[in-house]
Amino acid sequence: MVDEGLKIELGKQGVFVTTIEELYNWGRRNSIWPMQFGLACCAIEMIATTMARYDLARFGAEVFRPSPRQADMMIISGTVTKKMAPQVVRLYNQMAEPKYVIAMGACAISGGPFKQGYNVLKGIDRYIPVDVHIPGCPPRPEALMHAFITLQKKIDAQHLTGEGRPRHLDAQAQGEFPVPVQGEHDLEPTSNPGVWTGAGGDSLMKTVEEIKAAIEAAVPGATVEIVPNPSVSAQHSLRVQPGDALAVAKFLHDDAELRLDFLSNVTGWTGRTGKSPKR
Repeated sequence: MVDEGLKIELGKQGVFVTTIEELYNWGRRNSIWPMQFGLACCAIEMIATTMARYDLARFGAEVFRPSPRQADMMIISGTVTKKMAPQVVRLYNQMAEPKYVIAMGACAISGGPFKQGYNVLKGIDRYIPVDVHIPGCPPRPEALMHAFITLQKKIDAQHLTGEGRPRHLDAQAQGEFPVPVQGEHDLEPTSNPGVWTGAGGDSLMKTVEEIKAAIEAAVPGATVEIVPNPSVSAQHSLRVQPGDALAVAKFLHDDAELRLDFLSNVTGWTGRTGKSPKR
């Protein structure tokens, strides 16, 4: 490796020094061609990012391609329904390597406000690998630009050989993934084990029992009840008393481990506290 200080001094003299790896990554990070499709309201923000005010072309990503065979970037911009998920995976498989995925918005990441719906996929990363997640509902164009910059940094740090090399340079890495089909009750398979670890693996999300215990320890006197969900999704709920709702919500938002700062599934509570009667 050439010392950075020496490279700067040589550059002042008109001498350009680099490596094949740096040149290769420079070309890849500055010529990302996104695929031209959108799924929901996040797509409007994605479109705005390409307009004159934000000008995504500055990052070499203005060439939105209508065919997956000409694209190497997929932006999942919106809600992924279970009817649409097979098409998304199929398009991803048809894209050329090296290829990347940005999950844009709460819906693409986890299902967002529609997570409890029987027809909504709870995160596209159950089926295909995601390189950058963008939180928000919807994220602003600046957030998508930040995601592009993050992806460029990720590409720039990749090596041609050894650990950290891109997937397309690793013969053992999986490049195509099974396309799910509509089963009797849900998509089959419900996730791709090569991508999704779920609650039984290295999941970052705690179980509902662990969250219940954490709430009871942090909010003195709080009564928390687990409400079972008999559906196939088995997405159980937590019920708290109205007087504890604000304290519990604040704890879920501020806790360093939970950080549930997008409480989309708070459906409300019976009774009102601190409200003056209508006249």
